[in-house]
Amino acid sequence: MRFAFRLLLVCSLLACAGATSASAADHMWFGFQDDPTFRWRDDRVAMFDRVAPFNVSAMRTTVYWARTAPRRPASAANPFDPTYHWDDLDEFVRNAATRDISVMLTIWGTPSWANGGKGQNVPPTKLADLTNFARAVANRYNGTHPGLPFVQFYGVWNESNLGQFLTPQYDKSGKPVSPFIYANLYRAAYAGIKAGNSKAKVGIGETAPRGRTKPLNKPGMQETLAPGTFAKLLSTVRPALKFDAWSHHPYSSLGFGPLQKTRFPNVNLPQIPQFESNLDTWFHRKTIPIWITEYGFETKPGEPKGVTAAQQTAYLKQSVTMARNWPFVTMYIWFIFRDDPTSTWQSGLLNANGSEKPAANVFPALARLVDGRNPIVNVVAGTAEPLVAIPVTEFAARDGAGASVFSTAKAYLNGQLIGVSQPTSFVTTTGYVSLPAPIPRVVKNETYVISYELSDVNGNRLYRYVTLGGV
Repeated sequence: MRFAFRLLLVCSLLACAGATSASAADHMWFGFQDDPTFRWRDDRVAMFDRVAPFNVSAMRTTVYWARTAPRRPASAANPFDPTYHWDDLDEFVRNAATRDISVMLTIWGTPSWANGGKGQNVPPTKLADLTNFARAVANRYNGTHPGLPFVQFYGVWNESNLGQFLTPQYDKSGKPVSPFIYANLYRAAYAGIKAGNSKAKVGIGETAPRGRTKPLNKPGMQETLAPGTFAKLLSTVRPALKFDAWSHHPYSSLGFGPLQKTRFPNVNLPQIPQFESNLDTWFHRKTIPIWITEYGFETKPGEPKGVTAAQQTAYLKQSVTMARNWPFVTMYIWFIFRDDPTSTWQSGLLNANGSEKPAANVFPALARLVDGRNPIVNVVAGTAEPLVAIPVTEFAARDGAGASVFSTAKAYLNGQLIGVSQPTSFVTTTGYVSLPAPIPRVVKNETYVISYELSDVNGNRLYRYVTLGGV
């Protein structure tokens, strides 16, 4: 079956080889976030084995600062300070990496010692405390410590346009302040992440889909800010903030499908293209990547106001199709994998007892179509045997940096085999390997497909398919 699938995938890639690489929207890091299932439940290892065949390429989890550092560390920037509690996070990162899955870590939640016990949604009194913690996290997973795999994706805070996660949202006069508070948080965390791992990619925002543009002023109701307003105000901060992508959670309202529109500056899935255009304008950049770092549809009967299991399946297909049509969307994380009685969220593809909902039969095929582990690259015309960086997360986790990787590479142009080679290379600390593509000379405006059969010294195998465009 595996050989048949590889042959089918190569054939489908070759059929698309006439398209230009610039139009390819089929490269997304695609997977799940489900902290209870993959970090805390007794069957978490078995659930990693269960999710691996879903062709998951990325998994997101939250780094709870308050839980990881319940007391002030003596050496906060040191990831091996004995105060830190890393056990469940270490296990999660290892379990993902050994199954060839990349990880995204979102840092959130101020410890009581860092803000005088004001709550996890209140910023730390000293931003240096957040910088030191972020540095410790990124250093721990920078690929240089044996047994601790490299983590390449990070987020800072969670849904910071909601008072539940960041407060205050407005000042006493009713003016929005959360974007400026977040700017300080983000800048502090970004500095720490880059100090601990200069090659990490950091997403900004992590915004919720909906909010208001003025305070509600109702006791017991959280204050919110519309994500478009949040982003626009954030773009005015100077010096300008550095980031690799905008992270967003474009959920529809409970019980609605992915085509549900909302009035901008709120941003459901259909407003993503408008949001992208505005982000480019506000931040004075071109084609800012968007990471969809939470998305999903809750189902009945677990959530009585949710959608049916059949609707969830249809909405999964529809939402992925929409995302594939937008080349700037480079990550799609479904929340969650399994319904959990300890959670109020019931959007899993598995029921709480582990039985599959219909959407579980659709997800693996969708994941194969957009697998972020199969790179899309552009190369200057005239280049001979260009080097291609390929993720080999499993080899890095099992063998460590510096381990040898053996390969058989085959290059195709318009469905015809044009080159074969068997290069050898080694795993970098980032979990990638650089291998030449057996293309005699890259031609402008042509698109090539290169298949790589990879193996390590222990006989473990991986298969990658690179789309290479001449520019």
